[in-house]
Amino acid sequence: MSTQTQVADLPGVEPDTHQSKPKANYHVMDGNEAAAYIAYKCSEVCAIYPITPSSAMGEWADEWSAKGMKNVFGTTPRVVEMQSEAGAAGAIHGALQGGALASTFTASQGLLLMIPNMYKIAGELTPTVFHIAARSLATHALSIFGDHSDVMAVRSTGFSMLFGNNPQEVMDMALIAHAATLKARVPFLNIFDGFRTSHELNEVEIIPDEVIEKMLDMEAIHAHRDRALNPSNPVIRGTAQNPDVYFQNREAANVYYEKVPGIVQNAMDEFYALTGRRYNLYEYYGHEHPDRLVIIMGSAAGTVKETVDYLNSIGAHVGVLMIRLFRPLDVEAFIKAIPKSVVSIAVLDRCKEPTGIGEPLYMNVVNALNEAQENHHAHVIGGRYGLSSKEFTPAMAKAVFKELKKNQPKNHFTIGIDDDVTHTSLAYDKTFNLEERHLFRGLFFGLGADGTVSANKNSIKIIGDKTDDHVQGYFVYDSKKSGSLTVSHLRFGENPINSTYLIQSANFIACHHFNYLTKYDILKEAEDGAVFLLNAPYSKEEVWTKLPRKIQEEIVDKHLKFYVINAYTVAKDAGMGNRINTILQTCFFAISNILPREEAIAKIKEAIYETYWKKGDAVVQKNYAAVDMALDNLYEIDYSKFRIGNVPIGDTISKDAPGFVKDVLGKIIAGEGDQLPVSAFPVDGTFPTSTTKWEKRNIADAVPVWDTALCTQCNKCAVICPHAAIRPKVYDKALLKDAPAGFKHVDPVGKEWNKETEAYTLQVSTEDCTGCTLCVEYCPITSKTDPGHKAINMMDKMPIQDAEINNWNYFLSIPEVDRTRVPKTTVKGSQFLQPLFEFSGACAGCGETPYLKLLTQLFGERMIVANATGCSSIFGGNLPTTPWSTNKEGVGPAWANSLFEDNAEFGLGIRLASAKKREMAYQLLDELRPMVGEDLVDKLVNAKEVTEAEIHDKHEMVKELKRRLSGQRSMAALNLFHLADFLEEKSVWIVGGDGWAYDIGYGGLDHVLSSGENINIMVLDTEVYSNTGGQMSKSTPIGASAKFSVNGRTAGKKDLAMQAIAHGTAYVAQIAMGGNDMHTIRTILEAEAYPGPSLIIAYSHCIAHGIDMAHGADEQDFAVKSGYWPLFHFNPMKPKGERFVVDSKEPSLPLSEFMYHENRFNVIKAKDPELAERFLHTAEEMRDSKWDRLQTLRGL
Repeated sequence: MSTQTQVADLPGVEPDTHQSKPKANYHVMDGNEAAAYIAYKCSEVCAIYPITPSSAMGEWADEWSAKGMKNVFGTTPRVVEMQSEAGAAGAIHGALQGGALASTFTASQGLLLMIPNMYKIAGELTPTVFHIAARSLATHALSIFGDHSDVMAVRSTGFSMLFGNNPQEVMDMALIAHAATLKARVPFLNIFDGFRTSHELNEVEIIPDEVIEKMLDMEAIHAHRDRALNPSNPVIRGTAQNPDVYFQNREAANVYYEKVPGIVQNAMDEFYALTGRRYNLYEYYGHEHPDRLVIIMGSAAGTVKETVDYLNSIGAHVGVLMIRLFRPLDVEAFIKAIPKSVVSIAVLDRCKEPTGIGEPLYMNVVNALNEAQENHHAHVIGGRYGLSSKEFTPAMAKAVFKELKKNQPKNHFTIGIDDDVTHTSLAYDKTFNLEERHLFRGLFFGLGADGTVSANKNSIKIIGDKTDDHVQGYFVYDSKKSGSLTVSHLRFGENPINSTYLIQSANFIACHHFNYLTKYDILKEAEDGAVFLLNAPYSKEEVWTKLPRKIQEEIVDKHLKFYVINAYTVAKDAGMGNRINTILQTCFFAISNILPREEAIAKIKEAIYETYWKKGDAVVQKNYAAVDMALDNLYEIDYSKFRIGNVPIGDTISKDAPGFVKDVLGKIIAGEGDQLPVSAFPVDGTFPTSTTKWEKRNIADAVPVWDTALCTQCNKCAVICPHAAIRPKVYDKALLKDAPAGFKHVDPVGKEWNKETEAYTLQVSTEDCTGCTLCVEYCPITSKTDPGHKAINMMDKMPIQDAEINNWNYFLSIPEVDRTRVPKTTVKGSQFLQPLFEFSGACAGCGETPYLKLLTQLFGERMIVANATGCSSIFGGNLPTTPWSTNKEGVGPAWANSLFEDNAEFGLGIRLASAKKREMAYQLLDELRPMVGEDLVDKLVNAKEVTEAEIHDKHEMVKELKRRLSGQRSMAALNLFHLADFLEEKSVWIVGGDGWAYDIGYGGLDHVLSSGENINIMVLDTEVYSNTGGQMSKSTPIGASAKFSVNGRTAGKKDLAMQAIAHGTAYVAQIAMGGNDMHTIRTILEAEAYPGPSLIIAYSHCIAHGIDMAHGADEQDFAVKSGYWPLFHFNPMKPKGERFVVDSKEPSLPLSEFMYHENRFNVIKAKDPELAERFLHTAEEMRDSKWDRLQTLRGL
């Protein structure tokens, strides 16, 4: 018996009394799962490759296949991961030609890589469905968020294009597409909006197998199989044709495309008969006799429908026409769907075509009206909305309808932005919303990787399963890695929820991190009488005094019910560290009374078990204990007796920041980027570097504190710090006279320093530290009297924060150490060099960033970086701020990202340009000897650039050259002035992860290694596709569980280093900072100095490995000591017999000691101990074989 929702504590809401809806076939899922389910049930082969936001479809298919789940034909589909989306499309093409039913999933650039095969598949009239989570394309910038740019780029391939608007429709359209493609012999795209639909949780009535079977025409399936390439009935396909016949042959398929609309409508009609859910190619919704009409496709149709209902309820005559079949457009059916009374039409496109007369849907509508036999006199305008998941709200839809009432409505308009440059935008009422129709509207502010999103997904499923309410969950996070703001939007109520936009008026708000109150206006969306749940590191007696004044005022003015818990204390007492998600989830259910308390807690514990059983019973029991302890620590605050205080909301950006940072980036940081006008932005996507230092995320609760008495000044804590938040300096003691009180310093250790006149300080930026504790674990010095105490130790940040901010600011004012004074070949010496990669958005404890930071310390002032798309491009080049930094002269790394697949080629192009400009500069320098001066020219021509002193001298010479050229106006002098910087040798680095280097970009990388060009390649090897969520790559080791290989990878790791060595002319090395930091530094220096291509493969521990990231360096050490990750380098310039050197000792640690420290291996052991044992045995054999091969290379 279902439980009625009780929401007595929520404002203005009575308990539900509506009739229970049948729950048996409903399941709470997102659009990705809905599409994947049908694709899996209808397919025999799925070729997959990860790309956000479609990756989860492949993950579902792989998981179901691994479990042996059957399709409707009674067999388990074969799911295979390819090396790229182009590879996936090729595999699908082959599977189709082999007579299999096959499908794939992709988005954005991935879809573009499939274009060549899409033309072939369509041209050969082959039935298939590609499921697309539509996403922006990389243009002036990359965006992982949703619009229709990608699908519109493939509209000429010959694929039919079908759109679904919500998760239920995604499932339904998927089946209709699979049914129609078989009868039509025309391939289909099943399209839904990336993120807004792909990631929205909603109720979906699962289509039973018997309905799927009835929808699929077995005769058409047999015909498809009979067309398979078969030696028993041989044919030839893919011929080359000449001008005499190609044209005619291209037209021969016309009849098939003409039949597509009818076939799709018949499939929709059959689907209605089987399920009761009716669809048409073009669906009108609204007033019986509308005068104004919006035409749209995709998730925003739900928003327009809500707006239509509202406007018609107050006397308007408006409607919306939803496009389902976009290609091929059935002109007759389309015109028939438009009410005769319509006089004004607005066509809304979710993409931009800069060189077109209008966007694709607009052009289709105009052409359809023009071609229609009957004369339709409606005036048509077009507009753009919602690019890159930009919000599209009822207020915006209302503004479009308002525009249509004008005598001369604006054509080619935009809505949702402020275009103050070309003035395309429509104004709209930002205060208008339709939220009151929903019973519950909750906002939950969390921190990436703190479990808030996972807990809320679980809550939505609990509510959907255990109550009669309709539910919706949508989750907003930027594209930084863990540690950034997440906002969960939860709605539920008695009516189906079609609100495909963020919550604008909330009656429940939870803030899971107190620090957010000092940065964001958390309560701005709270309605009067809403509930506010706050996790605060204070007692119930003092919490009010700690709130910023603005928050206090909003609580009072909006009459909020205010609840507080110190979830951190509960988590620590329960032994859960900083994982607070289940604690706050328990509080949510307790406050809202959505379910009886006991029932809610039981469901939470069920979810805990499902999530954590693989990690052992101890982890499960700790979570259980935290749930039980939560309610004893939850308090309602009676603030009626308290005064409003004077604590200010902190500045998002320092007042000292540059204008662009304050005026543009600062608004983005504050969550106000939507308010920025077009004129605020660089026209070509070029942004300043060195901006993370202004953000001050303040996400750590505990930070490292230096113990001057124990420290040996080894600087190991600085080298391992992923965020450059710990830095050493040696400086003149005279500077201490202006130091803040409590500024720590000691005499420096080392012969290069003067103890009498100089001081050493190790300083932490507490505002930029992520609290990962990697530095503490890596510190080699432990107190003899207190074994748990080291030379650097974690402490609660709050008591020391103000003092440490002053200390950090003063530390930055101290001059950097003279680069010529320190030996950069040592860990200690290298860390005195200023890092020019700082405070990135990488995960706390990241294994990749220490390598990048080190590169900038060694070469940053002359460094150019080509970065493959992936983790390193997202934490390295994602707005609002970027970690690539500059020194006080404004000199630092120049960075660019092209794509995922082409990074090696992109970097090679940069290297070629740099070399050519250098060549041209020297040629001009020789021509201009009389003008410049013989002496300076000779010095520049003969100057070496090996030591820091030589590099510095060359830099000063170039500055002098530019000074002498600055007043000259001859063409040669002007050319040399603009080329002069390239007289200094640039250090060009190609950087990317294993997904790029081992898989999608391997062909380009292999070519660059054979090019002979002086270019450096750094592969940050996490052994999975970290950026898209941890899918298997060819770098994934045998026995490791990853997405796309949930039962453990059955093949061994690709040996990229050996393949690179086979070229014979490239420097190749394998390093692991946690295994040997000195080797890491010296190898990088030697690789960069090598006058040809160099490849460094760097072991990078990752959160996807299922480890405690605080022990990431230990995991690297285990990898080296177990022989899993041998350290070596190959230098072709060395004499024969000395070229290949193994730099680590033979294995001294059992391989199991490395593997079973990590959950990626342990999960297999927990599920299937016998399989895990076989994996371990094979892995040991592979390790031994690898070591044998390494020994044979010693003779090179």
